[in-house]
Amino acid sequence: MSVLTPLLLRSLTGSARRLMVPRAQVHSKPPREQIGALDVTIGLTSCFVCCLLPAGWVLSHLESYKKRE
Repeated sequence: MSVLTPLLLRSLTGSARRLMVPRAQVHSKPPREQIGALDVTIGLTSCFVCCLLPAGWVLSHLESYKKRE
C-alpha cells in the first residue's frame, strides 16, 4: 500500500459522511376495531397451515422423490 492510499480513502468517504439521509415520518394511530382472540387464532392457524403443511408433505415423502423410476 502506498502512502497516498489513506488520503485517497479519506477523500472518497469524507463526502459520503456529509450526506443527509431523509428520515421517514411514520405515525400510527390506535386501531379502529379491536381484533378478538378468535380472529387472531384463526389467522395464525391458517398462516401456519399454509406454510408448514406443504413442507411437511415434501419432507414425509422425501424418499419417494429420491427414487428414479
